[in-house]
Amino acid sequence: MNHRQLFLQHVGQTSTAPLCLNIVKAKGSRMWDADGKAFIDLIAGISVCNIGHGHPAVIEAIQQQAEAYLHIMVYGEFVENPQVHYAQFLTQHLPQHLNAVFFTASGSEATEGAMKLAKRYTGRHQMISFKQSYHGSTQGALSVMGSEYWQQAFRPLLPGITQLTYNDIEALDCINEQTACVIAETVQAEVGVNLPQTAWLQALRKKCDETGALLIFDEIQCGFGRNGTLWAFEQFGIAPDILLLGKALGGGMPLGAFVSDKKIMDSLTNNPVLGHINTFGGHPVSCAAGLAAMKALLNENIIDAVSSKEHLFLSLLKHPKIVKVNSCGLMIAVHFDSFETNKKIIDALIDCGVFTDWFLFASHALRIAPPLNIADADIVFACAKIIEVLDLV
Repeated sequence: MNHRQLFLQHVGQTSTAPLCLNIVKAKGSRMWDADGKAFIDLIAGISVCNIGHGHPAVIEAIQQQAEAYLHIMVYGEFVENPQVHYAQFLTQHLPQHLNAVFFTASGSEATEGAMKLAKRYTGRHQMISFKQSYHGSTQGALSVMGSEYWQQAFRPLLPGITQLTYNDIEALDCINEQTACVIAETVQAEVGVNLPQTAWLQALRKKCDETGALLIFDEIQCGFGRNGTLWAFEQFGIAPDILLLGKALGGGMPLGAFVSDKKIMDSLTNNPVLGHINTFGGHPVSCAAGLAAMKALLNENIIDAVSSKEHLFLSLLKHPKIVKVNSCGLMIAVHFDSFETNKKIIDALIDCGVFTDWFLFASHALRIAPPLNIADADIVFACAKIIEVLDLV
């Protein structure tokens, strides 16, 4: 059997039609398959590789930590320096009240931990999320996902969850003294890049303050410069009570986290003790890689160029078949008339050596979320191929 057949037979599948690209190497904004074909990566592992594939600083950090030790004890028992150093560095670049980091192994696990933390700290059980939102695929995260299509096959899910319409100020009246938390993507990604109205987001913050509900911002996909600032919430003049991180957090290694004030976080330590535990959360190699990646992101001033690269994409993505383009930094959605059109474009682009994909709640939209340090020349080439394909489909 070849590798494709073995993949289909022995690896659990998530769809009936996986892409089956056999990638054997990735560097910067490029990937190569087993036949030596090169691809410009416009996905970055779904916003994971914000500083590109195989950054030298990240590779060096992984090698050094692997030589020291791998897993030694469940999360939170031993002083593991990679965790400590990364938590300290993260909190130095966050608002003062976001000073305690609980590392997990993924973004979905960060969502789960934050939901438990909100219930434990407030003593409440009701939660509010938003339609067309995505927070992960585990049971708790699925319960606050904003799409019945993805939820219906797995009911019953968690009770006590109300879903509101994003950017609807009147809907915020549903938040009350029984609400444990409100969870929202700072920028909704999977609906095809939906930005919050500043007044709405500030009203949400005020309502949570008035009722004692904890405000959770999910920046798993939009954090680490993706939207043009280190954290997307910086653009709206407010901050959450709990921040969810993942994807780019590990610099290409699996890592997630929820971040809050220590006085809130400490509620997980008693009654019961071990209120939240995680075997591989904050794996030392992942933390070492993530710290190296974040330092590179900041030291190389990569975020400074995000806005100009966004505008370069927007200036080149002009064609009669494009219905609209939504963007926030290098999170870009190119909307077409249907999924069928979009899928033809995606497949044709792969043939041309440009890798992209679609959105979960907007299958008619083409996803562009490349490494933040993608070269301008690669942007020009990729956009030229998109326009070329649009002329043909």
